[in-house]
Amino acid sequence: MIPRRFPAWSLLCAALLPFHADAQESFPRCLEELRGMAATHDIAPPTFEQHVARLEPDMAVIGLLDYQPEFHTPIWDYLAGLVDDERVADGRAMAVQWAGTLQDIEARYGVDPATVVAVWGVESNFGRNFGKRPLLVSLATLSCFGRRQDYFRGEFFTALKILEDGHVAPERLAGSWAGAFGHTQFMPSTFRRVAVDFDGDGRRDLIDSIPDALASTANFLREAGWQTGRPWGFEVALPPDFDAAGLAGRRNKRPLSEWVALGVRRADGSAIEPGAEAAGLLLPAGEQGPAFLVLRNFDALYSYNAAESYALAIAHLSDRLRGGEPFRTSWPTDDPGLSRAERREVQTLLSQLGYDAGEADGALGARSRAAVQQFQRGQGLDPDGRAGRRVLELLRKAYAER
Repeated sequence: MIPRRFPAWSLLCAALLPFHADAQESFPRCLEELRGMAATHDIAPPTFEQHVARLEPDMAVIGLLDYQPEFHTPIWDYLAGLVDDERVADGRAMAVQWAGTLQDIEARYGVDPATVVAVWGVESNFGRNFGKRPLLVSLATLSCFGRRQDYFRGEFFTALKILEDGHVAPERLAGSWAGAFGHTQFMPSTFRRVAVDFDGDGRRDLIDSIPDALASTANFLREAGWQTGRPWGFEVALPPDFDAAGLAGRRNKRPLSEWVALGVRRADGSAIEPGAEAAGLLLPAGEQGPAFLVLRNFDALYSYNAAESYALAIAHLSDRLRGGEPFRTSWPTDDPGLSRAERREVQTLLSQLGYDAGEADGALGARSRAAVQQFQRGQGLDPDGRAGRRVLELLRKAYAER
């Protein structure tokens, strides 16, 4: 099934108005409740007072709670923005720059450099995009409003413990709306479980120590069951009249020898080496799109962020960093997704045509999507706010004719 697109931002904001209305009154009461729970989480009273007493809620994070791009963006858009030529080139440069560290990490944790660098690239664009939201503000807000409050309270107290133990400077602890932080975007509970001090300075610092961040990522994957020297999987071609509905599914695993017997081959036409290793068939865009047999290492990537599209982005980027090619099978769409360079072009053209698209950063946030909607209305198109190949070509034409 193709994921749904984002709703109109105005509708999302309207839905949050009731939260905003009582936040100023109820948030202080919630902080008092958290204060009473701090001791049971081994948080000293001075730590709570220093970092929490004067917090104000950020109600925007509530609207983001149910709208993660891994689940609401068409797969061809999602991958086009995460695995493009620009990120491949940057990843290869980072792999060279940090080659010695990555070799040491592989020796200790058994995870190859390309995979570690791929996680780094997808999670923070190699440290360029950590996220700018103060972690305690986001986690305190999510601890007091919306769903999963118990989960976010655990993350909130763990973030306080990270500060109390001196691993990260308070002014540096910023990240995503959900509380993930650092080069490879760990949640606080993940930090507590698997983060390591790889540079030997006595702190586990995922923000200002690239060795700590990359080694912690490798340690996470090892703990998730990473198998050294094994691939994540590979693209395949299915035979005619294949029972995709009955056989597909990442968890619907069967030995590689059974897939061979069913007529499945590699996408380049070569045979799959039969064996007992279990693989599942992944069809992220249905039977007409690319197909993949995914192995145990794909499941380890999936555990990093429980979305198949996310795991596929990491897997594909790691292959590209090793010199692999783009997928052989095209996505089943006549309006493909855009690379980040093309998205920046969309934003630039919109601005040059008089639309308020914001900064040309390739991110296509709410402001850019609203500008795309305005342009689409002027072109007689469905104003869904999506910038694909068709919108880019129309923008190029409009700019040339102005």
